[in-house]
Amino acid sequence: MTLPTTPSRTMVFTAAAPASQRQPPTQAQRAALTGCPWHDVKAMLREVGLRPTRQRMELGWLLFGKGGRHVTAEMLYEEANHAKAPVSLATVYNTLHQFTDVGLLRQVAVDGSKTYFDTNASQHHHFFLEDKNALLDIPDADVFVGKPPIPPDGYEIARIDVVVRLRRKAR
Repeated sequence: MTLPTTPSRTMVFTAAAPASQRQPPTQAQRAALTGCPWHDVKAMLREVGLRPTRQRMELGWLLFGKGGRHVTAEMLYEEANHAKAPVSLATVYNTLHQFTDVGLLRQVAVDGSKTYFDTNASQHHHFFLEDKNALLDIPDADVFVGKPPIPPDGYEIARIDVVVRLRRKAR
């Protein structure tokens, strides 16, 4: 796997709060990077308590070295194959779910059959372009959600995701 020659944006966390209370990094935190994507991914994984294994490093570099994006496991698996990173599809799925569990990614379900992983873990919503099978971010402030339902006893709302499906207008 070859490393890029130009700096890329990745995600870093501060270790001040326990992992369960950490928030996704702000744009300012993302800007305060070393300029070495490989080093930034390694630091990011250590900050959230994940050991920087070769597979996690390679997949993290592919995910976070290109800025904000939405990928499926299959898309990332294809990228890894093109980059000559020897990982199985099962490893890709496991890594994406591990990154989601520690707050590095957001999982976005579209239909029951398509799941995307978003490198922007902040609170926001999505447009789904049906003709391109692609997601576009919608800033949280652009979507008004009325009064949320009261969850059952013992539960709290983790987040509210709005996915607005778009299709091209008929001409």
